Amino acid sequence: MPRMMVVIFGTSRLLWMLFAASQAFQIEISPESKLIAQIGDSVSLTCSTTGCDAPSFSWRTQIDSPLNGKVRSEGTKSTLTLSPVGFENEHSYLCTATCDSRKREKGIQVEIFSFSKDPEIHLSGFLEVGKPVTVTCLVRDVYPFDRLEMDLLKGHHLVKNQEFLEDMDRKSLETKSLEVTFTPVSEDIGKSLVCRAKLHIAEIDLMLKERETTEILQVYISPKNTVISVNPSTMLQEGDSVTMTCSSDGLPAPEILWSKKLENGNLQPLSGNATLTLIAMRMEDSGIYVCEAVNPVGGNRKEVELIVQEPFTVEISPGSQIAAQIGDSVVLTCGVTGCESPSFSWRTQIDSPLSGKVRSEGTKSTLTLSPVGFENEHSYLCTATCGHKKLEKGIQVEVYSFPRDPEIEMSDLLVDGNPVTVTCKVPNVYPFDRLEIELLKGESIMKNQEFFGDMDKQSLETKSLEMTFIPTTEDTGKVLVCQAKLHIDEMEFEPKQRWGTQTLYVNVVPRNVTILVSPSTILEEGSSVNMTCFSDGFPTPKILWSKQLHDGDLQPLSENTTLTLIATKMDDSGIYVCEGINQAGISRKEVELIIQVAPKDIQLTVFPSETVKEGDTVIITCTCGNVPETWIILKKKAEIGDKLLKSIRGAYTIRKAQLEDAGVYECESKNEVGSQLRSLTLDVKGRENAKDYFSPELLVLYCASSLIIPAIGMIIYFARRANMKGSYSLVEAQKSKV
Repeated sequence: MPRMMVVIFGTSRLLWMLFAASQAFQIEISPESKLIAQIGDSVSLTCSTTGCDAPSFSWRTQIDSPLNGKVRSEGTKSTLTLSPVGFENEHSYLCTATCDSRKREKGIQVEIFSFSKDPEIHLSGFLEVGKPVTVTCLVRDVYPFDRLEMDLLKGHHLVKNQEFLEDMDRKSLETKSLEVTFTPVSEDIGKSLVCRAKLHIAEIDLMLKERETTEILQVYISPKNTVISVNPSTMLQEGDSVTMTCSSDGLPAPEILWSKKLENGNLQPLSGNATLTLIAMRMEDSGIYVCEAVNPVGGNRKEVELIVQEPFTVEISPGSQIAAQIGDSVVLTCGVTGCESPSFSWRTQIDSPLSGKVRSEGTKSTLTLSPVGFENEHSYLCTATCGHKKLEKGIQVEVYSFPRDPEIEMSDLLVDGNPVTVTCKVPNVYPFDRLEIELLKGESIMKNQEFFGDMDKQSLETKSLEMTFIPTTEDTGKVLVCQAKLHIDEMEFEPKQRWGTQTLYVNVVPRNVTILVSPSTILEEGSSVNMTCFSDGFPTPKILWSKQLHDGDLQPLSENTTLTLIATKMDDSGIYVCEGINQAGISRKEVELIIQVAPKDIQLTVFPSETVKEGDTVIITCTCGNVPETWIILKKKAEIGDKLLKSIRGAYTIRKAQLEDAGVYECESKNEVGSQLRSLTLDVKGRENAKDYFSPELLVLYCASSLIIPAIGMIIYFARRANMKGSYSLVEAQKSKV
């Protein structure tokens, strides 16, 4: 028994030792079950054992693809180095350790990513206020891009967010971007533009899965509001100096460039400073100077004109003396050269009121006399002051009035043999004591007159010359000339001589009026007639044809010499008047035209109609249109001879017409030229008798109704009897009755 216990104890101990030994041989791999490696980095996988002094190691992928790494085993450790990490290393790696007959295996999953570079910010151009610009946020060589999220911020404001949730059909490094277009404003200056990228892989370190790039916004403003200041002035005299300063707004601050514009339009560079100083100016330095403000986003220019003048002088225009016509408007101009801003004053030499309007602007001053009157006849002085210098210039204003050509007036129309007075009138003349008027007919002088005399006051006068003569037909076509002269040689004005002309046309009263009628003054209706009128006179008389109405008035017809009537009518009969008319008078001649017309348009009517009933009243009327002195004859046609009817003004009345009044009625209208007939047929119907209203058909209808009504009553009676018994038979009903 004790021996048996020893054997059992030894066996148990051996089994325990074997179990302990098997439990001591272990394998570990680091990192642990999963490794996230960035493409391009170097990664080491370490496999180590415990419980075995000299294990052997082997490495493989789970799908037995190439390791794409370098294995190094030493002692109880084995290392698989992946350098550089690439897409080919994205596997599950297995490490197998063998110790004697014991074997242990451990796996690790290698996943890769690429997120090695910070985002890049790119602008489509300069950031200029008011001009749209596109911002691109770029992330290069990213994997896997379906885990990528990008934000674009301006200051603390999120401008745009984008995720790239796309199917990845292959493994590759991708460059992803986000684009935003915005319009910069001045408030954006100094703000930060942030491009932030996140790779949503939970296992990697925060430092590796989020990157951002920041750029401070540099906003530009194109040059504007360019201003030039000139000291002392743009108007200079020779020898002066001038300083011009140019300023302009913009960001960054614009650079100032000065140049001068040449005659060919090109620019001659002068300076790159904001201030340009020119000394000892000469007249050739006059011209346009250009200030141009430029910065990286644009330019803006401003121009100024410098005028270098001659020394200070005063001139007055139109000259030292001017003759001004009363009623006109005259402008006296005082101009200065060699002074930029002179002051002016005007006065008369005797210090009387100016009687004009002064207007000064720049280097000129004007005195406007409007309208010119007697009060403006003075010597005017213009005084110009420039600094301490004072210059004065004078002009003498003399007035006159000779505004219109002479007027020729006739006391009456020029008629052969009738005396007429001609008046030659010169209106509103001053000074009239220098006036001379001459009247000529053709080349011969009819009368001359001068108006010498004392002028006790200044006033406008109308002077005239009169001449009476008797015109003859030989004067026609001659020219009557009225010539006026104002003898003022010391005054310069135009014209000093004026003419009024009138061509003479001596009129002759119309006479010898003659009328020719073709073919005759007595015509039948429908024929045509020409009436021609002639008259002597000058100017040639105008012919006016009229017809005399019943009340004696004239109805105008034509202004032609010949009056033609085509297809004449009875209404055309009457007295026709021809008048010869011109400016000198009127003459007339009459002719009577007689139109003979046969009766026509005869109308024969019956009232109420051509068919009447016995006893009716009938009126038969015969009329003939518009033909005077026409006989109307009414008669009834009969076989034994026509019966003449007594009519009143063409109307015949039949009272209570009888059957014998029916027949043909005829109307005849006639005069000396001819006659016309019309007829109609009158039908007289007899009245109907009372027996006609009781017809045989009505009798038959009455008899039939007297039989039908009793029959209907019997049928209703038997129908009621049958209903009481429950049935009905006409045969049975009759039998029972029998």
